Amino acid sequence: HSLCCQCGVPIPPNPANMCVGCLRAQVDITEGIPKQGTVHFCKQCERYLQPPGTWIQCALESRELLALCLKKLKASLSKVRLIDAGFIWTEPHSKRLKLKLTVQKEVINGAVLQQVFVVEYIVQSQMCEDCHRIEAKDFWKAVVQVRQKTVHKKTFFYLEQLILKHRLHQNTLRIKEIHDGLDFYYSSKQHAQKMVDFLQCTVPSRSKSSQRLISHDIHSNVYNYKSTFSVEIVPICKDNVVCLSPKLAQSLGNMSQICVCIRVTSTIHLIDPRTLQIAEIDGNTYWRHPFNSLFHPKQLEEFIIMDINRVHEKKKGAGAGARSNKHTLAEAWVRKTSELDTDHQYFCCTHLGHILNPGDLVLGFDLANCNLNDEFANKMNPQHIPDVVLIKKSYDRSKRQRRRNWKLKELERDREATDTDDERQYQDFLEDLEEDENIRKNVNIYRNADIPVESDTDDDGAPRISLAEMLEDLHISQDATGGEGAEMLT
Repeated sequence: HSLCCQCGVPIPPNPANMCVGCLRAQVDITEGIPKQGTVHFCKQCERYLQPPGTWIQCALESRELLALCLKKLKASLSKVRLIDAGFIWTEPHSKRLKLKLTVQKEVINGAVLQQVFVVEYIVQSQMCEDCHRIEAKDFWKAVVQVRQKTVHKKTFFYLEQLILKHRLHQNTLRIKEIHDGLDFYYSSKQHAQKMVDFLQCTVPSRSKSSQRLISHDIHSNVYNYKSTFSVEIVPICKDNVVCLSPKLAQSLGNMSQICVCIRVTSTIHLIDPRTLQIAEIDGNTYWRHPFNSLFHPKQLEEFIIMDINRVHEKKKGAGAGARSNKHTLAEAWVRKTSELDTDHQYFCCTHLGHILNPGDLVLGFDLANCNLNDEFANKMNPQHIPDVVLIKKSYDRSKRQRRRNWKLKELERDREATDTDDERQYQDFLEDLEEDENIRKNVNIYRNADIPVESDTDDDGAPRISLAEMLEDLHISQDATGGEGAEMLT
């Protein structure tokens, strides 16, 4: 045994001739290693900043997080040898990470000293660039603005269902609803272009695009553009009465200028209520020969059928086009339900002969007592303008709503204030689906098991959707990752 040269305690011989206590007092091998530090953490996406500019995902007490913390000490740890490093448990919400390090260093005359110490990191919140751009709403590269200059949103409800069916909403960053349309935001121009192509195949429309330079890096010659695609949908909806230009009516097989729109798919489907002649008008034709709806949907009036006769043979005019085989031509005498105390009756031809009987209620437009402010209608011979155009049979709406055993999905979107009118229009759209299987084919309809199946005794003959056309709405509550499972389409 030799004695320590500082305090005289007997010790096993070592190159420094000192006991461990005195050595530690003389030399602190952790000197110059910071005992405190900070790490930056983004609360939105839960990633840590790895300087200078990378954000990485690390779990608490993981090897990745340990490596990230040690990197911050790398320079100061170069003078010692790191033997061991690990986390000391801290409260997950304490915004503190504690690291326990064991280091060795050769000191006086080759003696090796080992020391354990703790470094404490404060976790500071800092929003990463990606989240910042999302918050600032400027992260989109392209927007598709879909507009339709009509009072009725039927076309948009239909479009929404097509988008859901074809899963085109998956690339959108956000969808914003405004009073006359929808805006779809995308992170790339390609996604937006795909949406525009889809719209042009599914609804009669026209589009134009523009782009605006946001930034330009002169060193790398990178240009950053924002693209805007404007898509304008033809301003005609199902159940509108329209007045065609004489030229267009003639080119469609000498149709009457006054027609009813029976549906809008990728084309506008028109029927002439006097002859059952039908025609389809695509977007291009419409923009070359535009026409307007003569009435606002709120101007529909209720009539009662006093008498109706089906017209079996009506001879075709010269050059007439195809006729509808789904409708039956009839001549009817009707009276407004608001004028039942008078004897005032109207005579009209209708394409609804297959569903109307005396005593039925029917919705229609009164052309005899209104001021038609339309450039083509004003020039027409008044004898060619019918007094009344019947649009659809009227059923008890609340009863239909109670009995509806199906539902639709909706797109997630930012809405401006919705009004009661929107709800009424949505009900209109649901009724259109019940009445028209052609539109229904393009829509995913889900069974609503909450509505009990009821007896048919109180059935007023309103059109229904068969169970065969409904999809089961499957919800898988949890998937393997623990997140909400995606909705399965069967």
